[in-house]
Amino acid sequence: MEQQSRLEGAIDVATAALTGGLATIEGVHTAIARKPFAPLRRAPGVSAVSEIVRAIHDGITSFVYAGLRSGLTVAGSAARRAATLTGTEAPEPKPGSLGDLAVAALNGFAGERLEREGNPLASQMCLRHAGRTVPLTRESLQTAFPAASPRVAVFVHGLACNETYWQLHAERHYGNRSTTYGSRLENDLGYTPLYVRYNSGLHISENGRGLARLLGQLVAEWPVSIDELMLVGHSMGGLVIRSAAHYGAGLDWVPRVRHLFFLGAPHLGAPLEKAANVAAWLLGLVDITRPLAAVVNGRSAGIKDLRFGSLRDEDWQGVDLDALLANRAGSVPLLDSATHYFIAATITRDRRHPLGIAVGDLLVRETSAYGRGRLRRIAFPLEHGRHFGPMNHFELLNHPDVYEQMRRWLMRPRTQ
Repeated sequence: MEQQSRLEGAIDVATAALTGGLATIEGVHTAIARKPFAPLRRAPGVSAVSEIVRAIHDGITSFVYAGLRSGLTVAGSAARRAATLTGTEAPEPKPGSLGDLAVAALNGFAGERLEREGNPLASQMCLRHAGRTVPLTRESLQTAFPAASPRVAVFVHGLACNETYWQLHAERHYGNRSTTYGSRLENDLGYTPLYVRYNSGLHISENGRGLARLLGQLVAEWPVSIDELMLVGHSMGGLVIRSAAHYGAGLDWVPRVRHLFFLGAPHLGAPLEKAANVAAWLLGLVDITRPLAAVVNGRSAGIKDLRFGSLRDEDWQGVDLDALLANRAGSVPLLDSATHYFIAATITRDRRHPLGIAVGDLLVRETSAYGRGRLRRIAFPLEHGRHFGPMNHFELLNHPDVYEQMRRWLMRPRTQ
């Protein structure tokens, strides 16, 4: 199949969104329209007439919706054809631009579909530096990182984000846009910061295996021998690095990992995904709202994995991902070679405030970030946990207080 351009990929996304929206409207319309005819079928003397009226109505509406679908298909095909004939190509968006962030969000919510359809807007697991993808070859890495250190910090973003999110709030806190945890670790402790981009709409286990392969190539091709790896994951990124450690068992990079940081990672699941699962199930109980349930259930596999923090293939293979609160998330051992640190936030200063307990940092509850639930627990050492408040989920990406805590932990002598 001929490689699509990014512009053609964007046209396909727009066409699919409009077609899907039309299908939802048609489904709701059809369900509502059935209601008046149902009692008439049982009424003596009018059932035959009602059937004729219903058939006429259904025929007209089917014709109208079919015409609209055909119009959207033709318009989409014409736009794609025009893009092909003119050779027009949408350039890769500038890092951090609205277009760049929109593509990241699209991957988060529909990345699985983009990957399946071969859409060029689907992000690939890769290393990014200065707004470009860095091939994992010794020559490319040497060019991109001429001062490569044997101490490397790898940053993994969360759902619907990309590597530019690590710069969030830099202007507010530091008066510039370039100060991040990575740049400060480089200046203070000599780490070379590396940033990963991936398709957050794929299953977490798929991204975990991809990250394991990337880290294997990185260690093999890095310009100097890597003595120490540090992995930092925000939100979903924390689950991806745990999955990578699981799938990297036996690979050369795993024993080099000395520190893993989890910033607002939903180890036990995210409440909004649980709520979406329940909402879709309830909508599916009624024929009028069933088309809306299909829309809600159209969210990506990556999002559904956040329901209970699923890290392995067996957590989702052969499972109805839309079943009501079905939990098959298994345990994954922590790395023996590394120290694990976990940071949580609440929007209230007091972690015991009812609002803070209920909503956490707005996306992840403290109990999930700490891996301390009533029915499931992760053996994170409590002395390596820290709560911040008032702070929201995205402030954890780049906050002076969070960095100072990370730095203090890293400067402690290792006891294991």
